[in-house]
Amino acid sequence: MFPSALFLVGQNLDIIPYLSAIPRALSQICIIAVVLYVLRGLLWLVNMLFFLPLSDPLRHLPGPSGSMLQNHFREVMDPEMSANSHSQWVQSFGKTFKFHGFGKHDYRLMSFDFRVISHVLSSPTFEKPWQTRTFLGRLIGRGIFSMEGATHKMQRRVIAPAFTSQSIKAVTPVFVQKGEELCDRWKGLVSEASFRAQLDNEEAAGAVIDVAHWISRASFDVIGLAGFGYDFHGVHDESEEVYSAYRKMFNIADKGLGLRGLLELYFPIVRKIWVNDDIRTTNASLSLISRVGKKMVAERKAAYLEAHGPWEGKDILSLLIRSNLSIDPSKRLSDQDLLDQCSTFLLAGSDTVSVALSWCLHLLSLNPLVQSRLRQELRNVLPCDDGNMSDCSADSGFQECTLHSGRPRSTLQPNSACRCYRKTLWESIESLPYLEAVVRESLRICPPVHGTIRVATQDDKIPISHPITLANGDIVQKDDFLTIRKGSYVHIPIEGMSYSEEIWGPDALEFNPDRWKDLQDCVPTKPGVGNLMTFGFGPHSCLGYKFTMAEIKIFIATMLPQLAFSPVEGVKIVKFNSILTRPYVSGQWAAGTQMPLRVQHIK
Repeated sequence: MFPSALFLVGQNLDIIPYLSAIPRALSQICIIAVVLYVLRGLLWLVNMLFFLPLSDPLRHLPGPSGSMLQNHFREVMDPEMSANSHSQWVQSFGKTFKFHGFGKHDYRLMSFDFRVISHVLSSPTFEKPWQTRTFLGRLIGRGIFSMEGATHKMQRRVIAPAFTSQSIKAVTPVFVQKGEELCDRWKGLVSEASFRAQLDNEEAAGAVIDVAHWISRASFDVIGLAGFGYDFHGVHDESEEVYSAYRKMFNIADKGLGLRGLLELYFPIVRKIWVNDDIRTTNASLSLISRVGKKMVAERKAAYLEAHGPWEGKDILSLLIRSNLSIDPSKRLSDQDLLDQCSTFLLAGSDTVSVALSWCLHLLSLNPLVQSRLRQELRNVLPCDDGNMSDCSADSGFQECTLHSGRPRSTLQPNSACRCYRKTLWESIESLPYLEAVVRESLRICPPVHGTIRVATQDDKIPISHPITLANGDIVQKDDFLTIRKGSYVHIPIEGMSYSEEIWGPDALEFNPDRWKDLQDCVPTKPGVGNLMTFGFGPHSCLGYKFTMAEIKIFIATMLPQLAFSPVEGVKIVKFNSILTRPYVSGQWAAGTQMPLRVQHIK
């Protein structure tokens, strides 16, 4: 046995040289693989920078020039520059032109030709870029903003019943309630400032209030109650866990992508192996929101299924569940999809409305004559002399006399009885012409979304209604087509269309609510939902258009008769475009979104 054992040991020793060669062979294979990968990357880079642009149909379009790696993103997306850039480019190149994306190789299309815009926003060929959908998907999941195609169409069909005029009218008492709560808090801050001024023997001049911050809290409360029957109590306390989670998450998102953000989009594993404080905060916020959201969906669904008669739920989630359970089971949204819609509503229903309302108050503060005129219109129909409308909700029984509408209450006989048909408070506010004009004009001048992007999912021909003079002198005639290839990006200038002098006249950059006088709801020369590109166009237009208009109107109608707004001396408010176009104080970027205004209580 001993010689046999020696033989086996000798055989094993013979293979040691082969074993020692394996790591060397593996290292050589790895080196070759890395070299091939690098070579492939270099070939891809050379092809992208030099060869693909030669076959891009957009290369023939006119547009601003630039060096190889120069981009025009700031001229396109920075609100402080884009108005001038758009105007100069339209004058120089016509309504449809190209500009540089990440460099001269990345030709992008921009057009002020509404036929081009309507085709891009209506055709299934064009979708939101996957980068945009991935970024939004991290925040709101598979919500209607982050989906495309058949999924988006199905979600829109289920969601639409929650945004009918009747559904919105049912939640207007929530708008009134939160508008009053916010107004009371502001009056309290003004009183405190006046008291301090008296102690210091100074003249009372109201209080400087960051209206953007406070309106954000109130609008979050609104979508909580109107959306899910859940009161975040944000107006009174910012520490509520769900409110805090959303605020932390959106504050991080407002920073923008940056280099690391772009890296995370293309290599998602980076978020798992290279975790920083922002990722930890976002993940913790999402976990909390998911837990609370699942509980809300489960409770609403159980209440609906257990109801023996007509269900009385008026909040959006209740209507969503009823709509979802009433259709073909194969076309229903899952509980997770319903939860994702809730996150979408919190983003769109709170932040966009709060940004829009903040800009509206800013514009009113800069235009005191407009503010006074609107205040007088509101006072003429206010049901309560002290301005408080707590007993005047849409279903409270308050009625306005149509015979005496437009006359100040002081001119009516105190004991006179009127037998004519009467309207609810919301109907009265909704129909006020100057309030309508002011809200529309503020949404035109300061749209919450600066612009949007679409990408061609296949080669396409886009119809044009204005001639295009190509770089070589050839002309693409009216009613002809512009060729675009798969993968090309199209930028839709929402703010740019709102600033177009051809559409809005030579005073397009001025705040002038009177331009809406006698304007019908649908004027072909003024494109968009309600003649505003602010709410988009086509199958992806904003479903919450009427909800937004109603909330802004009621908040203004609640606050303006009692409060006066003016600019703060020495403070310059500027626009910054992140997800939304938010207000910042010039030179105070680190402080984040701010809209300080001087607020005074009107006795």
